[in-house]
Amino acid sequence: MKVITFGEIMLRLAPEGYLRFVQADSYGATYGGGEANVAVSLAGFGVETAYVTKLPKHEIGQAAVNKLRAFGVDTSLIVRGGDRVGIYFLEKGASQRSSKVIYDRAHSAIATAQESDFDWDKIFQNATWFHLTGITPALSESAASLCMAACKAARAKGLTVSCDLNYRANLWSRQKAQEVMSRLMEYVDICVANEEDAADVFGIKASESDVTSGKISHDGYKEVASALKNKFDFKQVAITLRESFSANDNNWSAMLYDGSNFYFSQKYGVHIVDRVGGGDSFSAGLIYGHLNGMEAQEKLEFAVAASCLKHTIEGDFNFVSVDEVKKLAAGNASGRVQR
Repeated sequence: MKVITFGEIMLRLAPEGYLRFVQADSYGATYGGGEANVAVSLAGFGVETAYVTKLPKHEIGQAAVNKLRAFGVDTSLIVRGGDRVGIYFLEKGASQRSSKVIYDRAHSAIATAQESDFDWDKIFQNATWFHLTGITPALSESAASLCMAACKAARAKGLTVSCDLNYRANLWSRQKAQEVMSRLMEYVDICVANEEDAADVFGIKASESDVTSGKISHDGYKEVASALKNKFDFKQVAITLRESFSANDNNWSAMLYDGSNFYFSQKYGVHIVDRVGGGDSFSAGLIYGHLNGMEAQEKLEFAVAASCLKHTIEGDFNFVSVDEVKKLAAGNASGRVQR
């Protein structure tokens, strides 16, 4: 079993603790990005995982490669070249103040990469799964073309293709997202979304739900999953359900639809340390469950527990073990010291 993920890894710069940008005199530096986050999670679960991107040959690009390699991700397929590593600045929210992200990623190496940079036949050799997100095709026209070429090649080789819609309003318009993502969905087997993505990208809204107030309707999201399945003939649709009471306190759960049955996970009340990468850790958990033959309810519970734990960890990456996830999914949620 080998998983390939493809996207952009960025340098993350964040003020200490809950300082605002205008207060900061220094910034902590880490790395992260949707598909890289999935790769690190899966590698931590013991899954053979390779991450594909393009990074400059200079030391900042090498530092990103080194970070991935340190956590067991295969970096041998990363293309070197281009001028810059994308950056994002993160200001952590607290209580009623929202977190804020500012991107500085225009003209990054992956955004300017060309189809000739990647040999998808070689990349997908001996692979069983391909994962990407809706962030990567939003980076540029060439990045969108790369995603299409990758999806076509993955389908031709019989890989399972998963995609997290991950709409980012700061990167493209809803109209452009719908146009590009609708074409990509033709090659996707498993679609992952949050409570807003389907509405933002495809105009498919959950009735009787209001994400601003934290109101979630199970029946409404059954309608959303059914509509996505009917529109694109996905094999499965997974939707993460976040009830947000403040920047620090959320309820976290998810739903899985396999075309016949709807499954809902248990719900976790989470006091958040860092929510960035929460959806990516869910995708990784879902992929792990699929690859290990878990039944629908079991793999959904595994994925939700994995992403619940990610909310307690600083940085984009999810540093948890399979054993920790399984214990939480089985009901060990007390947070007591493990001796």
